[in-house]
Amino acid sequence: MSDNPSGATTGNRPDSRARVALLVPSSNTVMENDLHAALPKDRVTVHTARMYLTVTTPEAEERMIDQEAPKAADDLGTVNPDVLVFGCTSGGSLHGLDYDAKVCGDLGRRAGCPAIGVISSVLAALGRRKLSTVAVITPYIDSLTEAVAGSVRESGIEVVAAHGMGIDVNVALADPTPDEIAEFAKQRLSGLTFDGLFVSCTNFRSVEAIGRLEKIFGCPVVTSTSATIEALRGHLGLEAPTPKGG
Repeated sequence: MSDNPSGATTGNRPDSRARVALLVPSSNTVMENDLHAALPKDRVTVHTARMYLTVTTPEAEERMIDQEAPKAADDLGTVNPDVLVFGCTSGGSLHGLDYDAKVCGDLGRRAGCPAIGVISSVLAALGRRKLSTVAVITPYIDSLTEAVAGSVRESGIEVVAAHGMGIDVNVALADPTPDEIAEFAKQRLSGLTFDGLFVSCTNFRSVEAIGRLEKIFGCPVVTSTSATIEALRGHLGLEAPTPKGG
């Protein structure tokens, strides 16, 4: 195993940059851009494979996981990745935390590397911030919003409210602007008390909304992608994750 400045595992490759294998639904337009912007290009490269998905429903996501994800992981395995990210919060939350762990474990084995799941990354980020009560905001339909909230509850954190925008076309999850996300959260969560806010979905422009949301609610904000970035930085040895904000 060669030494490299990032602390990441790169085997015997001469290139010291760690390789992140990213699986996203085919119609996602947000997460890979957020990762490219957040991870240092001289230390990390991101390589994406797409899992066919057009509608955001439990049934469609189960088909994506069962039929599309294995082939995408096989394809990503050909780049000899150092870590795989299963980049779908709601898909990983469909049947609880054990399901997410199994899906990620199976995909990681196919790609030949460790795997990181979004919902597990979120729960770790909430834990680092020592949050006991959270509110949840999503762009999803009610069934997926409840699945995500249920995964948070399963970890022992109280969910005081969970609201979704009702969008069921996957590419349209990226349509709400950061200002619209912040306004939706303000309208739905006004008057409630909570320690932190979790904004779900990797195809939602929530990373850009973190500053607005923290100003509105005066508490830490964790998003699906910000938590995944923290997990990647920790796994790759880039820097210790910080429990400040999202």
